Amino acid sequence: MSVGGNAGTNAYAAILAGGSGARMGNPEKPKQFFMLGEKPILIHTVEKFCAFPDFQKVLVMCPQVWLQQTQDLIRRHCPQYEDRIALVAGGAERNDTVMNAIAYVEQNCPADNDTILVTHDAVRPFVSHRIIRDNIAAAREHGACDTVVPATDTIVESMDGRAISAIPNRSVLYQGQTPQSFNLHKLKELTSSLTDEERATLTDACKIFVLRGERVVLVEGDVANMKITYPQDMRVATSLMGK
Repeated sequence: MSVGGNAGTNAYAAILAGGSGARMGNPEKPKQFFMLGEKPILIHTVEKFCAFPDFQKVLVMCPQVWLQQTQDLIRRHCPQYEDRIALVAGGAERNDTVMNAIAYVEQNCPADNDTILVTHDAVRPFVSHRIIRDNIAAAREHGACDTVVPATDTIVESMDGRAISAIPNRSVLYQGQTPQSFNLHKLKELTSSLTDEERATLTDACKIFVLRGERVVLVEGDVANMKITYPQDMRVATSLMGK
């Protein structure tokens, strides 16, 4: 896992806040707006990125219908960062949202061939400053990186959902987290080259680079950089907040 690079490159963060609350038991309220301590999950995450002077803008990508509420939350909880935050409507799918972030930067911000975009799940509020710093450096040096932790459980593959097809070697497997960070120009170029069939297979932006044979380096993650998805995750997150 390698980092390093030019500290002068334009950098932008995109906080992906397009998820729903269905798996948290409240489909009417996106999970990023659930309270964690005294603030919504989203605000905890946004503050982590706003603390980095490297980012010229922190883009908060959220559903169109939640833009005003998100603006109100930012004004209430972190008004000191309001001029560094841009609210942008997300897309139908995750990678559509990333493309909306790219379009916003190109249309409204200074950007060149060295500009990088650091993308992160809004519901991973415990991302560390070290992980963000390593993502910025790795994206500058290598053009694409993914935050990962080694797989600790045996991974079982089943092609039919009923019986084991294969058991891959756990020592070469990793669990993906976020941030995922990229050279913005390269990400746009590769995404535009995808066929409809390839787009249908996408699970995240790193796969775009993999499909085109481009190298994606690994940044060491942290088990504490958890994604809040289910009610039990909120209990763990509340415990972590108390530390």
